Amino acid sequence: MSVTFEHSVLHPTLASATLPRRVRRALEQVYNLAADEMARALERMLAEFEQQQFRLADQAANPGQQQAYFDTLRLVRQNRADLIPEFLSGLEAALAGIREPVPQQGKPAAPMHFGSLRLVEDHELDEEAVLRSIASRHESRTSLPLHLLGQRFGVLAGSPGFEADRLPVGPRQLGNILAKASRVLQIELQPRLELFRCFDQYALAGYAQLVEAMNAMLARENILPNLVYVPIRVRPALQSELTGEAGRERREQARAQAAAGGGGGGGGFGGGGGRARPFTGWFPGEEEQQENPENFNLLQDMLANRRDLLNKLTPGNTDAANRAQLSTDDVMQALARMQNVPRDAGEGRPRSVHDVRQALLAQSRQAQGHATALSREDNDAFELLAILMAEIQRELRQDAPGNRLVHKLVVPLLRLVLKDRGFFVHQNHPARQLLNTVAESGASWVGEDEVDAQLNDQLNHAVDDVVTHYEGDTNVFAAANQRVQQHLQVMARRAEVAERRHVDAARGKEKLELAKRRASEVIAGVSEEHKLPRFVQTLLSNSWSDVLTLVQLRNGEESEEWQHQLEVTTAIVRATSLNHPASPPDDLAAQIEHSLTLVGYHSDEAGDIARRLTANVDDDENDAASRTELAMRLKARGRLGQEANPDKPPLPPRSEREQAAYDMLRTLPFGAWFEFITNQQGDVVRRRLSWYSPMTDHALFVNQKGQRVGEQSLDSLARMLAGGQVRIVTVEHSSLVDRAWHSALGVLRGFMGAKQAAEAHDEASQQGEQA
Repeated sequence: MSVTFEHSVLHPTLASATLPRRVRRALEQVYNLAADEMARALERMLAEFEQQQFRLADQAANPGQQQAYFDTLRLVRQNRADLIPEFLSGLEAALAGIREPVPQQGKPAAPMHFGSLRLVEDHELDEEAVLRSIASRHESRTSLPLHLLGQRFGVLAGSPGFEADRLPVGPRQLGNILAKASRVLQIELQPRLELFRCFDQYALAGYAQLVEAMNAMLARENILPNLVYVPIRVRPALQSELTGEAGRERREQARAQAAAGGGGGGGGFGGGGGRARPFTGWFPGEEEQQENPENFNLLQDMLANRRDLLNKLTPGNTDAANRAQLSTDDVMQALARMQNVPRDAGEGRPRSVHDVRQALLAQSRQAQGHATALSREDNDAFELLAILMAEIQRELRQDAPGNRLVHKLVVPLLRLVLKDRGFFVHQNHPARQLLNTVAESGASWVGEDEVDAQLNDQLNHAVDDVVTHYEGDTNVFAAANQRVQQHLQVMARRAEVAERRHVDAARGKEKLELAKRRASEVIAGVSEEHKLPRFVQTLLSNSWSDVLTLVQLRNGEESEEWQHQLEVTTAIVRATSLNHPASPPDDLAAQIEHSLTLVGYHSDEAGDIARRLTANVDDDENDAASRTELAMRLKARGRLGQEANPDKPPLPPRSEREQAAYDMLRTLPFGAWFEFITNQQGDVVRRRLSWYSPMTDHALFVNQKGQRVGEQSLDSLARMLAGGQVRIVTVEHSSLVDRAWHSALGVLRGFMGAKQAAEAHDEASQQGEQA
């Protein structure tokens, strides 16, 4: 039997905590950074949780389950304003208590009082298991930055470094704080567990970037500013395994799996849980990122294979190996001079890495009087950046302003990569993030009408600052990127607001269509055993259906108004039935006329319709002229929701592949991005799936500004996905620079395979000559 102890815990604030002044200032900055990010993340989490509860209510198997989901939704909307302040209060208390003594293993944190012993509830065990799973997953994804953050918190606490589960801003503590704060919502166990999963998926989506930001901020506060982690070098045997046939086959299989179902930016839609996760952020870099598996030594091996193969194909081009080598310092000085010399806006074509290399060697030849060459490591850095830039150019519009800005960064980036190889192996490197942001502004999937002038100004200022001030300090890139990211966050919030309006409008249309369906079902059910005149059937399915639709939208099916209209509908059917006629109530016509006027009918039309819905007259006995005149008048006026929901033609059956795509689309999270191929040349445009309805099959798409760009059905989207006309953007391929880097690695691996094939051919030729 497990026991636990309950005791009151004081929640101090940073202002009241007995901490040194410098420690308090650093913790206040950590709190401000974390509180700002977590407040926005928790807003997203609550919005997604409400959407989830609404979807579950729509799909409920019985009214009891549906009512439970609506009760949860009501409680969340009623108490959600208290959740974020409670969470932030708990976060501040955790930061304020970092110097409190830690209970020793096996000893209770407080004196034992047997009066406070109690059995552990099952829901506490369930919550603990879910929170532990979430924390373990995020700790494994951010193990290195969390380790560095723990060391810095150890300095602030005057103790050994903090483990990840003890960090006040670690995933474990954040989950515990949420568990305590979520009590203000007053929801049951199962919704609480679903809330924790939304916390994992949406609130912690950018947790890796938050940890990096906190590390950078503490480093700027001079708290272990030079703290780095030196990884263990890969053993030669392991390198050979990575570069060997088995390692290459594993990588090729992984790439093939990621690309299944539509190209490099897409995700497969077959069964199984191994499908790549869709990208749902507004701008690339908001989602968590993983380190590139290739270290720089392995990249150098790839480049060596490429160089050897090119030398085989171009014999006689080996005199560069005999040239005097320029030192890295000489190269850095030459690049610094190039960087400080401004280029006119109209000066020829943009400067590439190859152009810079040629100009550098020409200047060296002119100064020393003989030809020179770069050292092996410097040349490798030049080649890697050149290959990456070439792949980036494939996805840029040539007339885009971002294209010019990318070329302006070439010289500063060359100076950076000569000293900092982490640019190639760390996705969260500040220079790499800035390069990606600049490149994204000119990406081929960004339409000319979607370019933001303010963002272009921010990017121009950021690139100019780097070109002007970079002298070897990576923080120049970080500061420039931070300013741009702040502007992107403002743009994302504006886009979210605009998107929310369109989503609310789409949900209103969905409710209207569902109400119309329900009205049609009620009329069909009531009149099932009755033979009605054709014109009465027309009036019921058109005019009276609008009455039932409006009552359901306004009052719901549990209201007295809805029950009253059901009785009126039954009375109409019985009064006009040709096989089971019944006398109508005396006030039936007046009730019908009043109800029709509420949905916009003129009193004369409403009176005429009411007389026809209360008279037991066959079509043959009815006045054809007056009936035709009334039908024309009704056809001329619009029906309730007719424009929003036109009649749909029957759809052809889906193929097996289309059905698999359709089933997959119904499981996608809101906010997933798609790339639509617009022409035969393969040009694409990105659109965000803001919302879709499993009930009506409608899907709403917006652009990067949150502007509505169209609606589609999930059926047509599935057919396009199966046909290769659209692909899903995954987290692994959301960033333009990351996609370009994966393509560059594919080029290098191709040279490795070609070299092995050439060596095998040469060996076979030699054996043939010897034979």
